[in-house]
Amino acid sequence: MIDLDAIATLADIPRAQARARGQQAAIVFEDEALSYAELDRRSNQVANALIAAGVGPGARLSVLTKNHPRWYELFFGAAKARTCLAPINSRLAAAEIAFVLEDAGPDILFVGEDFFDLAEAALAGLERRPRLIALTGERAGFEPYATWRDAAPASDPALGEQPSDDVLQLYTSGTTGRPKGVVLTNRNYRRFMEMAEEVEGFAYAPGERVMIVMPLFHVAGTNVSFAGLAQSGSIVLMKDFVPTQALALIEAQGVAHTFLAPAMILMLLQTPQIEQTRLSSLRSIAYGASPISEDVLRRAQARFGCGFIQFYGMTESTGAGTVLSPAAHEIPGKLRSCGRAWPDVEVAVLDLEGRPVGEGEVGEIAIRGDIVMDRYWNRPDATGETVRDAWLFTGDAGYFDADGFLYIHDRLKDMIVTGGENVYPAEVENALFGCPGVADVAVIGVPSERWGEEVKAVVVPRGDVDLEPQAVIAWAKARIAGYKAPKSVDFIDALPRNPSGKVLRRELRKPYWEGRDRAVS
Repeated sequence: MIDLDAIATLADIPRAQARARGQQAAIVFEDEALSYAELDRRSNQVANALIAAGVGPGARLSVLTKNHPRWYELFFGAAKARTCLAPINSRLAAAEIAFVLEDAGPDILFVGEDFFDLAEAALAGLERRPRLIALTGERAGFEPYATWRDAAPASDPALGEQPSDDVLQLYTSGTTGRPKGVVLTNRNYRRFMEMAEEVEGFAYAPGERVMIVMPLFHVAGTNVSFAGLAQSGSIVLMKDFVPTQALALIEAQGVAHTFLAPAMILMLLQTPQIEQTRLSSLRSIAYGASPISEDVLRRAQARFGCGFIQFYGMTESTGAGTVLSPAAHEIPGKLRSCGRAWPDVEVAVLDLEGRPVGEGEVGEIAIRGDIVMDRYWNRPDATGETVRDAWLFTGDAGYFDADGFLYIHDRLKDMIVTGGENVYPAEVENALFGCPGVADVAVIGVPSERWGEEVKAVVVPRGDVDLEPQAVIAWAKARIAGYKAPKSVDFIDALPRNPSGKVLRRELRKPYWEGRDRAVS
């Protein structure tokens, strides 16, 4: 149970837990364990190093790394210094990372050893270069993290963190190809922590092991981490998701809870070692971020033998929204629902005038509560378009049934969710329009047994060029992140458009989704 008197802000988590259970493992990673006392001490050093460097309240720091315990030192140290961590999606291309760095304007960029080359490529064209610190490994031009951290005192800076402090800035894909920085505050996470204990999938018992396989630049990775640490659990952290290793960790560490993207659930089911793995320690598997088929879900329920919880939400809502509890998974007809609203969170389905629609009627899903983001960084117009009258407009269309369960009908913004990552067609199309031989192109999401959805390009070729699908795919991969690039390419004589010239994506998607429900979770 969270002591909310002791944990008023995220920065208080290592402080309170160091006092209460200092020698308990906070983070278990590979062959090492970082105790709560050590996490508190190291985050104090990070905070003091930032203060000494003149990195003050409201400043930004960025980190480009795979999952690593030092990420938590950075985050809590930044929170104690009243600065904001802006993690970078490590799957982005160099040009995309450069945009994020320009937008966030971090004073310091911390880089893991896997990404030195990528970071240098992203920095090459920037006028303002942040200070560079090697989070792990060594590289000329990068200060060693341990040396930088350990030169600072371990006393708590005690700056008196405020509810309004920005603590986390997570970047989402943009409809025009420009990512937006979602600014989340201590106030957002205070409400998240208050509600978490009442929501199955985030309610953990002291000492339980909580496995983190989602990347720490994703709200699912951060939120499950914060809930586990605030509720006195121990985080079992994976650098990368490797199915065989994940199964081995569940058994060896006695993992009780985890969050998995549906693609990860399917990969685990397809891993031969699952038949020999003891899974009896598992109490819950939460899932979300992309579609999942009923067949996969039923097989997973049977094999893992624990409760399954579906979450629907957005980074902009601190990940909160609706939850489909384990009990609700067993109610006939509810498996395709994404459940009911979190405690103290309002979820509505609204028409074009912002009025609630009736039962069974489709409208835009909107979320309201203290978990709604403060703003988009440097994007007042986008903030005003997304948050109106305190309602967060999700861009998803859905409806409520007679029992108050929410169902997702379609995406208003044509976003593709593949393996838990958001991809916007406009961004991919922008990359493909320069490809030799492409006269016109539209990008859609099509069914994928592995990823839920995958990206498909529908191309109108120029008649004077012999165009091959692999050439189109290779062109995209050279310009945008690999997961955004099309997995397949179809050729067509002309794209269907309405009288105003807008591409009719629904018509393009229709043959691929016949007999299936195109839903999101």
